[in-house]
Amino acid sequence: MSANQQVVLVTGTSTGFGRLIALTLARKQFTVFATMRDVQGRNAPPARELQDLARRESLSLHVVDLDVTDDASVNRCVAEAIAKAGRIDVLVNNAGVAFMGITESFTLDQAHRIFETNFFGPFRMIRAVLPHMHRQRGGLLLQVSSGAGRIVLPGMGLYCATKHALEALTEALHYELASSGIDCVVIQPGAYPTEIFVKIESGAEAARTAPYGEAARMPGMIDELLKKSTSDPQEIPDAVLRIIETQAGKRELRARVGQGAGGVEAINAFAAQVQEQLLQAFGLAELTKFRAGKAAGA
Repeated sequence: MSANQQVVLVTGTSTGFGRLIALTLARKQFTVFATMRDVQGRNAPPARELQDLARRESLSLHVVDLDVTDDASVNRCVAEAIAKAGRIDVLVNNAGVAFMGITESFTLDQAHRIFETNFFGPFRMIRAVLPHMHRQRGGLLLQVSSGAGRIVLPGMGLYCATKHALEALTEALHYELASSGIDCVVIQPGAYPTEIFVKIESGAEAARTAPYGEAARMPGMIDELLKKSTSDPQEIPDAVLRIIETQAGKRELRARVGQGAGGVEAINAFAAQVQEQLLQAFGLAELTKFRAGKAAGA
């Protein structure tokens, strides 16, 4: 690894945005750790495909087993990346799952599971890499959220709840880490035709939808519209690359990308004004300003 080559760890790279992000960055000369669950089992084919591409194109791309819902797996993955590359400059929290259905039809177990992947997973990863970024005095934490992290669709209540929580976590860390020279930002994709639509899970207690009558059709209506998207998923890795290449401390907290609810940008802009007023009122504005460390610039 050259002195200027940044090291990026990407979660959820077996398919979709994660795979595209890993390949896009590796082809731009980043050292990439492409992570996914069960690389020796069900994800062996996509893992081998990435490894074969890395060999054919001479990419600095390493496939590593990672389950973001397991503490030991997270710690092993981060330790392996540090052992091989010596640092982690960028963490891209991309791994996620989608649920679609009347909210009441989901069990508490299902609710726990989606939060484990979509919220606690990124939090585990952030906690695992932050000690290294603090030592480096710089880094970038980038969460792949959704327009659904700002608006709410009936039939996607639990999914929206996880993304709203991820947005709040990212914003809190954005303020708290700024004086340490570490950026924490979020990207909000619109609707894209990726494999997540194939893997959508429905509520386990379908009988609970009976009292809803015609309203029980809402999840199916939303699903049908989302699947009609013709947007190019490559827009997301391109946006990730732009964010990484933006000077540390100059990155916007939120980046909305792609088609979808047109009001997301307006919500972001208004919320930013309210937050600035809040920070000023509590005397926190100066403490939340970015200060580059000696090794910052990821």
